[in-house]
Amino acid sequence: MRAFISLDLEGLPYIVSREHLFVKGALYSEARRIATEIVKVTAEALHENGFDEIIVADSHGPMVNILPEEMPEYVELVRGFPRPLSMVAFAKDSDAALFLGYHAKAGTAYATFDHTYSGASIDRLEINGVEVSEFLLNAYLLGSWNVPVILVGGDKKLIEDDVRKFTPWVEGVVFKESPSRYSAKSPSMVKLKNELRESVSRAVDRLKNGEAKPLKTEEPVHVKVRFLRSDMADTAELLPFIKRLDGKTVEFKAKTVEEAYRVFELLTLASAGVSAIVMR
Repeated sequence: MRAFISLDLEGLPYIVSREHLFVKGALYSEARRIATEIVKVTAEALHENGFDEIIVADSHGPMVNILPEEMPEYVELVRGFPRPLSMVAFAKDSDAALFLGYHAKAGTAYATFDHTYSGASIDRLEINGVEVSEFLLNAYLLGSWNVPVILVGGDKKLIEDDVRKFTPWVEGVVFKESPSRYSAKSPSMVKLKNELRESVSRAVDRLKNGEAKPLKTEEPVHVKVRFLRSDMADTAELLPFIKRLDGKTVEFKAKTVEEAYRVFELLTLASAGVSAIVMR
């Protein structure tokens, strides 16, 4: 059996400062150790529960956060950015997926580092009329491939708002409770490791019992994107199939979720290009 793990940083325990999130940040080495430890214990628990192949997609920032030498021999590590399908690259044909370190969507109160895909460019993302977090965006794509998400570990608000509402079969592990954007309370690592092992076991049981389901949305897909600035919408509108709705909002239709994901990924990269030009 093959499991897929997607790792982000902002929803991990103890990660509260911007200095945790960047390669040159003063606390980045601490964040790497935390990320590696969380991924390793999850991979070990999956292996103990019958998964002989585990793919881990390092999915934050430059996507080189996990310490490769700490990964067990049965883990394949996906690294590097930019890459097609970003946070879920190489997830296709997996039997199950797990998301670790995931955070709440942009505009969520009492959630650490709330944002959607790109905090530097995206203010709101809607898929078929539903405002989505990165969890929902990625789960919809996996669902279109018939890959169910069975466990999500991250910020309490994400677990409460999106995970329980849209995927009640998913095991939710709360890594942190956030009273503000830049602070959080987390359990001890010992307690979190034990909870992860137990949650993985329950999640795999649900998968084997047929309780875990791929999360589906309708295709063709209607996508609406609100950027942080109008110049980003200006750039998006250069694509002939993009329709401008107002100063910062555009919409488009895609045949499949994967096509919609790829277009959205391109729009965020184009927005980064605009910022690099106008703010240098």
